[in-house]
Amino acid sequence: MTLSLQEMSDRFEIQDLMVGYCYAVDDRDFDALDQYFTDDAVIDYTEMVPVKGSLAEIKEFLRTSLAPITNFQHAVSTTQYKIDGDIAETRTVCSNPMVVPGDDGQPQTLFFGLWYIHEFRRTADGWRISHLREKKCYDHNLPAYIKAMTA
Repeated sequence: MTLSLQEMSDRFEIQDLMVGYCYAVDDRDFDALDQYFTDDAVIDYTEMVPVKGSLAEIKEFLRTSLAPITNFQHAVSTTQYKIDGDIAETRTVCSNPMVVPGDDGQPQTLFFGLWYIHEFRRTADGWRISHLREKKCYDHNLPAYIKAMTA
């Protein structure tokens, strides 16, 4: 498959948005998320945790829900791209280990595996994420209180 220069450029810009999202969350720089999403973006985490909302609602959820978590990291890879003019969709693998207080109070590492399903829209400021949905693949080593929250 031969890609045009425009499609290569689009893919790099879209990839930078996905990576920027991950680093903003991992760095707890939630206000940085504004530069990656459209104003009317919808973020749907409901397959992983019972939350779906606007960017403002999700930023508040992230601030609150990630506060007790000492360490976490998003690793994204294996992206499929579908680009049609000024609209694009991707499916990307994400591995997300987290260090949380275990049921005994000691640090415990848990693992989430998921796909990010992104929709993008080209704006006057370049590509932006217009919709993000998490599709669950697996979880491992969850403390009881997190199992109850994600069930």
